[in-house]
Amino acid sequence: MKLPKAPPTQGSLIAEVSPPRLIQILHEGPEWARHDALHLHWDELRFKTPPEGYSHAEWWLGLKLARKASLREVPLRDKEGHPFEFSVPDSLNELVHQIDRELGDRFGLTDGKVTAQDKRVYVANSIIQESITSSQLEGAVTTREVAKKMIQTGRQPRDKSERMILNNYQTMSRIREVLDRELTPGLILELHRIATEGTLEREETSGRLRLPDEVVEVSDAYGEVFHSPPPATELPARIQALCDFANGRNTDTFIHPIVRAIIVHFALAYDHPFVDGNGRTARALFYWCMLRQKYPLFEYISISQFLLKAPGQYYRAFLHTETDDNDLTYFLLHQAGVIKAAVGELKAYIAQRADEQLQTNRMLRGSDRLNLRQQAVIGHALRNPDNVYDIRIHQSSQRISYQTAHDDLVGLVKLGLLIMQKRGRKFQFLVPGDLPDRL
Repeated sequence: MKLPKAPPTQGSLIAEVSPPRLIQILHEGPEWARHDALHLHWDELRFKTPPEGYSHAEWWLGLKLARKASLREVPLRDKEGHPFEFSVPDSLNELVHQIDRELGDRFGLTDGKVTAQDKRVYVANSIIQESITSSQLEGAVTTREVAKKMIQTGRQPRDKSERMILNNYQTMSRIREVLDRELTPGLILELHRIATEGTLEREETSGRLRLPDEVVEVSDAYGEVFHSPPPATELPARIQALCDFANGRNTDTFIHPIVRAIIVHFALAYDHPFVDGNGRTARALFYWCMLRQKYPLFEYISISQFLLKAPGQYYRAFLHTETDDNDLTYFLLHQAGVIKAAVGELKAYIAQRADEQLQTNRMLRGSDRLNLRQQAVIGHALRNPDNVYDIRIHQSSQRISYQTAHDDLVGLVKLGLLIMQKRGRKFQFLVPGDLPDRL
């Protein structure tokens, strides 16, 4: 990824135009900004066709002056002491409204269309999904299937990549346990320690801020530096300011909860307070913010899978903010788009599961011999006839005891709906080829 080209300064642009021309630009700028749905950065805008009769520089000047009028400061500053700012263009307003509306629909999660068992399974799967993809963003290398089975069976990680994923899983689980607490520097350090334990070159750096002699930069494989974070001596004060902002203490005006959570994500990543593991911790704080601010459906949502599909866009959104006068709107628009995509996937999944549950219920109608967990297994087996079932995995996905998981699967064997075979010291449960007939 190339470092975005920094825009020309507003002062230099104003100096290059005559007063009458500047008046024309000031008149046109608000209309240009109104149609700037993508909130284009100079690095992108310079390749677009400008409005007729205007140069790229004049177009940019008009946009910047119009944007400036709507910017709002947040009580967080860059390493030079300048405030971060954001605006809420129509495109961002629309995204946030759509997210709120769709999350408010609940997708059948509160009206009985989706069973309690399905909800528990999906929560477990979403935590696993976020743990895996968040780790892969930071360089973990393993397949989703291997990582998921490690978590579900309780197997110990075999390498650094698996350890990163297990750590992220434990971090996401811990977030759900501390939602009644305000964010504090101590809680941030705790989440970082859980996320990085056993994965850093120097284990003593886990769970503590970087020291003045620990130089940290964000760069590519060729040594090009994209970001140099603030000095370590400023970190205690910066982390406290971040906590105050996350807790809603140091802002006098309303900031939408989704916007606040995204800014917290950005600020932790910008400060880069740790030797390593900053991205994982930043995304964990985003989840803490969303769940803490009464968005309970975020238990079911994974954003990192979408970031992993286009990591360049994720990192570019950071850089666009940093290279354009701390305008957070770039990062807000990118993350809001990611959240909307994640919510859309949840909505599609719930609709699919409701339909599958209906079909399974029709097939099992009249049967009082299967509990809801067993019905979920049979429904899954009908859709995945080559799947092999395991007591530990069933225990983990359903969040039940080992004995209950054992009784569920063995009960299905006794009914002739699964086939049990021993492999090594473990039992496996296979789907018979004529399962529909047996039902």
